[in-house]
Amino acid sequence: MLDVKWIRAHAEEVQRAADHKRINFSVRELLEWDDRRKRHLLECEELRRQRNEGAEQAQGMLAADREAEAAELRAALKGVNRALKESAKRLEEAVQTVDRLTLLAPNVVSEDTPIGSSEEDNVEIRRVGHIPEWSFVPRDHVELGRLHDMLDIPRGVKAGGSRTYYLKGTGALLHRAVQQLAFDLLIERGFVPMEVPLLLKEQPFVHSGYFPAGQDQSFYVEDERKWLAGTSEVPLLSYYEGELLDLSEPLKLVSASNCFRSEVGSAGRDVKGLYRVHQFAKVEMVVLCQPDPDLSEKMLQEITSHAEELLALLELPYRVMSVCTGDMSGRTYKQYDIETWMPSTGSYGETHSSSNLHSFQSRRANIRCIGDGGAALHCHTLNNTAVASPRILIPLLENHQDEDGSIYIPKALRKYVAGRERFDIL
Repeated sequence: MLDVKWIRAHAEEVQRAADHKRINFSVRELLEWDDRRKRHLLECEELRRQRNEGAEQAQGMLAADREAEAAELRAALKGVNRALKESAKRLEEAVQTVDRLTLLAPNVVSEDTPIGSSEEDNVEIRRVGHIPEWSFVPRDHVELGRLHDMLDIPRGVKAGGSRTYYLKGTGALLHRAVQQLAFDLLIERGFVPMEVPLLLKEQPFVHSGYFPAGQDQSFYVEDERKWLAGTSEVPLLSYYEGELLDLSEPLKLVSASNCFRSEVGSAGRDVKGLYRVHQFAKVEMVVLCQPDPDLSEKMLQEITSHAEELLALLELPYRVMSVCTGDMSGRTYKQYDIETWMPSTGSYGETHSSSNLHSFQSRRANIRCIGDGGAALHCHTLNNTAVASPRILIPLLENHQDEDGSIYIPKALRKYVAGRERFDIL
């Protein structure tokens, strides 16, 4: 969330960010409502002053046995009270509208963020690894999953509807293995492991910037009046809601959790296989640091490098993309996506996302730290997906297959799958 005073001082920059992010937001409307709020506040304060002074005068008249004058003044004060009541209603409407519009105001973007309208305008930063070449026609992950009896989509659909699946046997092992590899790697890199709640009140989603714009992407449990988290970023951030932290060193958190997304708006997209499903698992990094742009940029590069390190351990070819404004969420200041090569589509597919949000989230959640001058400042926050499964299984299976359908297991994963070097056809 941006402060209204800051928005007023940077109105053109905020409106430009909204336009470039394709967000229907008017800075002018917000500031007009904020002006109304100020006018109604002054009006209410003046009417309260008149009411209080009048009441005090009436008491003085009564004490001086001037009952007729006191009665006349009290009758006049009824009009003041009616006017105050109406003014208070207008003030409340303005306050609520300013609060609502402020939550819709997007974060500004970094100077090096590409300007574009869609993912087609994202800019490739680097490409790592070699795309495999085969003398045979490669199988996709769905066919490989059936051959190894590790993936069952029809029974998943039977049990849970579209975008649902079962992983079994070696599929379940790989699903757990990639998560544990990422988890162990990040703990070695100084991240604090966290087990987090996933059924949450609305407030943590608002504070993290996923609501109000992203409500249609989340599942609501009506009887509980709570929401299922689509990422552990939401509960990790809310852990420190309203607190003053010592961030002399960046605070690094990691959680491995199930995640749930409704995928509204994706009808007909990526319907085959495991790319876009309702339930999945993620190992998520969250970093909180001093509100120093150079420091948070350094942390963005660092957490992105952790995801790249994992892909190197999985021996997968990938590329890092600088995300353009039109493909970026409203809350993001700067973002990288990592796309891994997926042979079945003959293209790179997004498997990781790394974001710097500056103080956008910490203002909403009121998370502060002590700055160099001793003042309490809203910190910078960042997040990154270390691995998301089963999506990562798509390139893992497809890139490491052999002609007979067997699958090579990268060395880093073998200790998590009983030391096996390959999955052979049963």
